[in-house]
Amino acid sequence: MPALSVESVSKRYGTDTALDAVSVTFPENLVTAVIGPSGCGKSTLLKLCNGLVRPDRGTVRVFGRPLDYRHLAATRRRLGYAVQGNGLFPHLSAGDNITLLARLAGWDEADIAARVQELLQLSHLQPAQLAQYPHELSGGQQQRVGLCRAMMLRPEVLLLDEPFAAIDPITRADIHQQMLQLHAAEPVTTVLVTHDMREALLLADHLVIMGDGRVAGSHDKAALLARHGDAEPEALLHTLLQEASP
Repeated sequence: MPALSVESVSKRYGTDTALDAVSVTFPENLVTAVIGPSGCGKSTLLKLCNGLVRPDRGTVRVFGRPLDYRHLAATRRRLGYAVQGNGLFPHLSAGDNITLLARLAGWDEADIAARVQELLQLSHLQPAQLAQYPHELSGGQQQRVGLCRAMMLRPEVLLLDEPFAAIDPITRADIHQQMLQLHAAEPVTTVLVTHDMREALLLADHLVIMGDGRVAGSHDKAALLARHGDAEPEALLHTLLQEASP
């Protein structure tokens, strides 16, 4: 069974339809980019996957079973989650932000220390930065800390909601490479919400195109590039949305 899927999911906010009968299965241990214009429902889809939002209709399946909203904490320990702006606790040091969930889960200190060392190597953070507070770190360093926190418990699914959108282009390019290295070292089923087609084509193995609360297309990246390899990324996104229009 796939680690994550949604089946005929709909969600409304008042009179606005955020998602309209959306069905998606996310490929196992690959990176899927969910991409589309602002307001198309992609962030709502991600929030449904970890129970931050409940669907009006349809089913969210995590690890082969319908998401159990009575026991979200247990499921979320198997999910990593990182958002735009990193979401770090400002009163905790970088090290305490990274290790918070492991301490809540009852890990012993030796296991915590070993995991932190693994993550420092993968993220290119320096040990001295663990003692610093978020406001003492650059935007790129904060985002690395956020990714480390999301990966701390060795999640089986990683959910990323535009985590690199607020970072300057030079730093973003560096973190993109580290993201690729991190996934190569620890492949997990990853859902990356982004509005940047270049980012999607760089980081993802699979692309889900969304428009107006619906899935406009689901594409293997290699096959997509074989058909449209010469197109500019944003022009390609526009083409895919147009192809899906009734």
